[in-house]
Amino acid sequence: MTIAFTFPGQGSQAVGMGRDLAEAFPAARAVFEEVDEALGEKLSSLIWEGPEDALTLTANAQPALMAVSLAVIRAMEAQGFSLKGTVSYVAGHSLGEYSALAAAGTLTIADAARLLRIRGNAMQKAVPVGEGAMAAILGLEQSSVEKACAEFAQGSVCQIANDNGGGQLVISGSKSAVERAAGICTDMGAKRAIMLPVSAPFHSALMAPAAEAMREALSQVELRVPSVPVVANVIVQPTTDPAEISRRLVEQVTGRVRWRETIEWLAIKGATTLYEVGAGKVLSGLARRISRDLATSTVGSPAEVEAALAALR
Repeated sequence: MTIAFTFPGQGSQAVGMGRDLAEAFPAARAVFEEVDEALGEKLSSLIWEGPEDALTLTANAQPALMAVSLAVIRAMEAQGFSLKGTVSYVAGHSLGEYSALAAAGTLTIADAARLLRIRGNAMQKAVPVGEGAMAAILGLEQSSVEKACAEFAQGSVCQIANDNGGGQLVISGSKSAVERAAGICTDMGAKRAIMLPVSAPFHSALMAPAAEAMREALSQVELRVPSVPVVANVIVQPTTDPAEISRRLVEQVTGRVRWRETIEWLAIKGATTLYEVGAGKVLSGLARRISRDLATSTVGSPAEVEAALAALR
């Protein structure tokens, strides 16, 4: 049995997430305390009590989701679990790649929290509110979506930001260009084209200022060789070299999240079971649509932690 751990990205957050972990496992509570200390604020209170609109802000959601994922990992490790020797690969969806790297020991939890706060703020500041947009395109071939983006950008930025699998693509860029492309995608046969309630055009060329901010921030952080290979979003290949990991994290800010290809790659490499570590069940649902041969499990509650430990012993 070949195991892979996956770590969720933005959109999986919910007020109250991780509270039961912190109450059940001292090692999990310690993660939230470490994140609070690293950021100099009680992010844990926001995670557990809300308000939801504040938690949803990119600069808060990103370190918050990482904290929940790492709380799961530390709770498991406190009971004898080791990522190395048990898990063959780890991968994370967008910000989840930072969670994967922290789980594999490349980043400390404190560094991951600070980097994600910088990342969230930089992504928000890169484009004035209202000038960028994202849209989910459902049920249309990638080539058709790419054609719509190219034809209707009209000198602006419009590109595929996420290939999530299961017929779900997300486009990102200048608001007018994304709206034009979304409309033509519907005309081309898309089942739906949905403008997303996001505050910035993530994973597009418009995020170039944020990429530069991350280049500078990552240069100030020590990255260690991961205990297990981390599949990088932008190249769909495992990385273990710290210099390359840093480079790929910078590229990730403006690059496409190639999640469908990541899951397909894991399946080709013999993965049989994917564990979604942290908040929500988004990645498990996507994985089932991408590959029917992969078994999926979520690990986000105390009961799920105990079940995963029993299955992985």
